[in-house]
Amino acid sequence: MGENYERLKQSHPCFGGQKNRKGRIHLPVSPGCNIECKFCDRKINDYEDRPGVTAHILTPEEALEVVGRALEICDGEVPLTVVGIAGPGDTLATDYALETFRLVRARYPALLLCMSTNGLLLRERAEEILDVGIDSLTVTVNAVDPEIQAQINDRIVYHGAIYTGAEGARILIENQLAGIRAVSDGGVTVKVNTVLVPGVNDAHIEAVAQAVSEAGASIYNLIPLIPQHAFADLPAPDCAAIETARQAAGAYIDVFRHCQHCRADAIGIPGEHDFAGQVYLKRIAYKDTFSHG
Repeated sequence: MGENYERLKQSHPCFGGQKNRKGRIHLPVSPGCNIECKFCDRKINDYEDRPGVTAHILTPEEALEVVGRALEICDGEVPLTVVGIAGPGDTLATDYALETFRLVRARYPALLLCMSTNGLLLRERAEEILDVGIDSLTVTVNAVDPEIQAQINDRIVYHGAIYTGAEGARILIENQLAGIRAVSDGGVTVKVNTVLVPGVNDAHIEAVAQAVSEAGASIYNLIPLIPQHAFADLPAPDCAAIETARQAAGAYIDVFRHCQHCRADAIGIPGEHDFAGQVYLKRIAYKDTFSHG
């Protein structure tokens, strides 16, 4: 799995779990997305604890100021070791995430850089990711069969064109796997997230785990579906279903077991300490939602 993966276990709270007692900061700088998932409901508010939610969108320059404030506030209580960008849109759909990472790397070179993406543009932006010096990359891969993926995404927007159904799913999957291969070959540790959707991809997890492992991913994380948006009427997977899926994936790849549903502006130790209210001074609630353009 490589030296970088072992280093992340010691310094990244999402890789080392509760053992390393390190903190992270999520910078909400990516407003737009290029795929439309049936489980995704991105919002601006200050009360929902789940992915895709933030109280504000920052510019890269504002994000750099926030990192400095966070380091001061958290110093001595929760050492921040990781700067992450996980949305609320896709990090590669715009340039803001990579611009932010360049600024952070220049001012705070000791901090680890962690980015999440849906992977649609990962193959073509892999060199930029390597140039910036991203330490860990999370790619959400929900299926490697286009027919199954087509049940999870309504559409993708790829180079100005809209693709739906299996055609769009095939483009997404090909770019995800090729992108994982490119960045992992370049030394980046790759974690794959899969949203476990009962009745849709729950019998497909073994195939996903095998494919992403062969592409170069080091660790695999199953995220239980939060029933909302177009999947609001589906049940969340129970503990038995999650464990069955983890065992299936574990035959091919190291399985992550302590994930939290983190906001796009979270600060501190996942599931334990959250300093976002202090760092951002106040969270302003809006009713706006994000476009998929």
